Amino acid sequence: MLLHIPNVLSADEVAYFRSRLAGAGWADGKRTAGYQSAQAKDNAQLPEADPVARELGGRVLDALGRSPLFFSAVLPRRIFPPLFNRYAGGQSFGFHVDNAIRYERGANGAQVPVRTDVSTTLFLSSPDEYDGGELVIQDTYGTQRVKLPAGDLVVYPGTSLHEVTPVTRGARLASFFWTQSLVRDAGQRRELFELDRAIQRLTVAAPGDPALVQLTGVYHNLLRRWSDA
Repeated sequence: MLLHIPNVLSADEVAYFRSRLAGAGWADGKRTAGYQSAQAKDNAQLPEADPVARELGGRVLDALGRSPLFFSAVLPRRIFPPLFNRYAGGQSFGFHVDNAIRYERGANGAQVPVRTDVSTTLFLSSPDEYDGGELVIQDTYGTQRVKLPAGDLVVYPGTSLHEVTPVTRGARLASFFWTQSLVRDAGQRRELFELDRAIQRLTVAAPGDPALVQLTGVYHNLLRRWSDA
């Protein structure tokens, strides 16, 4: 499932992110790529331990906590700490599939595996600020070209083949991260999301309808069956 979630960050929040990123210590993005991905990757990225990356990553997580749509669609179990990248001067990232497992550093220094069920890109540059830089995603639903307003994000299956096209004018700033979902299977997550949205619409259209109790029970019983929590 590919889903556009608008206004995850407000205009003021985007402006703050941009001001912090303007003087950040960008590094070659190839340093964080696997062998195959490094052959296609040409961008700048904030190191994971950079204080700006840690601060803004925490703010991204706070913003996600205010987004019921994100939680309904993704059903997060663990979110890999958000990272930040920058494309300019013709930089791009050719077609690739994200690594199946990322390792987050735990409180005691241990490496904690995070299965990358869902990929997310949070746009921090407005579309009119740069040319190119589209996120092109190929999956069973076809090929989608994504270029969203600043503060909006897109979620899509981590199994998808995707690329970022060359940025030929301006700069494209974004945050990106992965989520290990409570429900591993993308088709099952989509069915639960559609059921949850239907329940929410029925709650508004027909509050007190006995069908709401039945549908809510179906939702939670399916989640109980499919979850690997």
